[in-house]
Amino acid sequence: MVEPFHIMISSAGRRVALMELFRRSLQALGRPGELLAIDMTPASSAYQRADRGFIVPRCTDPSFVPRVLEICEAERVRLVIPTIDPALPVYAAHREAFAAVGTTVLVSDPETIAIAGDKVATHAWLTAEGLPTVRQTTLAAALDELTAADFPVIAKPTRGSSAIGVEVVHTRAQLQGLADREGYIVQSMARGNEYTVSMLVRHDGSVPCAVPRRRLRVRAGEVSKGVAVRLEPVEALAMEVARRLPGARGTINVQIFHDPETGELNIIEINPRFGGGFPLAFEAGARYPQWIIEDLLGLPSTAADTWTDRLVMLRYDDAVFVPGEQIGFGVGQEEPRT
Repeated sequence: MVEPFHIMISSAGRRVALMELFRRSLQALGRPGELLAIDMTPASSAYQRADRGFIVPRCTDPSFVPRVLEICEAERVRLVIPTIDPALPVYAAHREAFAAVGTTVLVSDPETIAIAGDKVATHAWLTAEGLPTVRQTTLAAALDELTAADFPVIAKPTRGSSAIGVEVVHTRAQLQGLADREGYIVQSMARGNEYTVSMLVRHDGSVPCAVPRRRLRVRAGEVSKGVAVRLEPVEALAMEVARRLPGARGTINVQIFHDPETGELNIIEINPRFGGGFPLAFEAGARYPQWIIEDLLGLPSTAADTWTDRLVMLRYDDAVFVPGEQIGFGVGQEEPRT
């Protein structure tokens, strides 16, 4: 009998598409296995679409890791997929504890998580490595140093994702209006088109391919329309980042601006997890979930740089419908556990 390959999506939330890609990958390999979800509430679409779901504390709670370890051991989970930034340093710090119960967590070493999780650390690392990036300074220094010719600039939190808190600042007066915000940095505007480059760093450190995805439209911080574009300079730069990051493993996304007129490249962010736009890379041919499972099972790898150029993704809304009792909204309960 073939042992089932159970996969857990952590902080499942709305990540139904990602869950289904792993389900399809198991089916493509002819492997039995369930997709499990963990979340703080059952009122999430991916939790309800999973084969089974488990309620866990917030990822920063001291009881989070013991609870997830308990589930992984009891359910014989082979692979955990973290999906949110706050969980990455937690999983990275306890990767060996999960390995001890037979579970692989798809997360990079703590050094890479620290570099990517703080924009000051990201900029310092890129600069030290001699990799192209924008100019960056603190909000206070920007107010002292920038002249009218330096605007517009980008102001953003040092930590955060999904473009939350990011502002395009056109004047000194507008920048002054942000002076009371803590933990903000200011970046020069990068010229050209922005690409999020998806990569998989395999267990042996190799990077089979890099898939630049250009955002055509963004909604609520996630791409709603995008296109996969073969662009050799962007692919090569992203792969160089992945190779240089200390202990990078699993999915790495690098955001790069490319100026088609001058060829100038600028790296602005690194995200060491699956992003919301990954389904585009998968459908183009970058079958990372399948390649990950192949590596863990010791199967011949089908990883290849053969993805389809100019594939366009047009996302749409969908919904999961469940009885109220299933999410704590039964008779006599005024509010669901959202």
